[in-house]
Amino acid sequence: FVLVPTLSVVENIVVGVEKTGISPGIREATVKINELCQKFNVQLDPKAIVSTLSVGEQQWVEILKTLFSGVDLLILDEPTASLTPQESEQLFSIIKKMTEDGTSVIFITHKLNEVMAVSNRVTIFRKSKVVGTIDTSATPKMELAVWMVGGGVHFEVEKNPYDPGDPVLQITDLVVTVDSRRPVIKGLSLDVKRKEILGIAGVGGNGQMELFDAIVGVRKAEQGSIRLAGDEITRSSPTRIADKGLASIPADRLIQGLLLKFTVSENLILGSHRDKKFQRFSLLSEQFINGNAEELIKDYEIATTGPNQIADRLSGGNLQKLILARELSQNIICLIANCPTRGLDVGAIEYVHHRLVELRDQGKGVLLISEDLDEIFNLSDRIAVLFRGELMGVYNSMDVTREKVGLLMAGVRDVK
Repeated sequence: FVLVPTLSVVENIVVGVEKTGISPGIREATVKINELCQKFNVQLDPKAIVSTLSVGEQQWVEILKTLFSGVDLLILDEPTASLTPQESEQLFSIIKKMTEDGTSVIFITHKLNEVMAVSNRVTIFRKSKVVGTIDTSATPKMELAVWMVGGGVHFEVEKNPYDPGDPVLQITDLVVTVDSRRPVIKGLSLDVKRKEILGIAGVGGNGQMELFDAIVGVRKAEQGSIRLAGDEITRSSPTRIADKGLASIPADRLIQGLLLKFTVSENLILGSHRDKKFQRFSLLSEQFINGNAEELIKDYEIATTGPNQIADRLSGGNLQKLILARELSQNIICLIANCPTRGLDVGAIEYVHHRLVELRDQGKGVLLISEDLDEIFNLSDRIAVLFRGELMGVYNSMDVTREKVGLLMAGVRDVK
């Protein structure tokens, strides 16, 4: 967000409006903001300091900034990524009211349900090119998916019946802080079992990144314990944790997952480059490294010109396949995946989902962290809800509703 965290909501909203010729005082601006909140049914205190707001509330501040100054055209890029399902529905309602008042809205999203819910017309991009613009109401969801990926897509994920084994990843009373002061994970305890996908649902910014970092070893836990197949890994290095059998898919594949200026073959051995199978006479062997790459390119259907192609030439979906190939080709017992389909088209999403379910059905444990509630419900056997670093509960995915999970994501504990 483009917000100043130490300023109030009203101060953030009026910053810059003098460029439009409007220079209201704080009192006048507060009255107008309250009127907008009432009109669009937004619960927000204009006097609140932005740093005290949830991520979803900060999204409302950004939207109110545009409503306050008045716009003819509003462009929203993945605006629901920081919202609960209930907040997303509220946003759609606001967009409809804005269009009724004469505002034009461009809504950029890869979620087909949102396209169907909010748009009048939809323009489809595939491989950076426009393939068509059509009326949403006259086009079935499946047809849109075909236009996006050029082929059929299965929205329902098929997996074997839930039959969990012993816990493979155990987290007990975990506390993680920022700068050794502010706790962002507060006494969290949960376990991931063999032959299960445990999904962690939550709005972005509620401790997911810090939890991921602590488990993979790039952030030290302040308190608590993390055990992998019974072995203590709480304060182990990332290399030792990976060697113990933990694979990981980070949220940011471009910064954390890959070296974009390295070749495909080099990225496929990151972390295992010390393995003797890639060496000859104690030196890295290009022949062995390229042979490994050719095999994984084929197995994971990576669209590339070959092992020596520079990684930054690949599409987002193929970059994610590159990470999957590297991580899942190791001898692993558990995978932790943080937003593994963020920014991917429906075809690439389907492929990633298939690989995660395949891993689960092979008897591995999968910890899935995702802000996409459809993904959580499609893949997870159990669902844990995280709010401001606290565990709100763990539920069997067949026994809990999206509405309940959405309320828990917003911090509402007393949900029946």
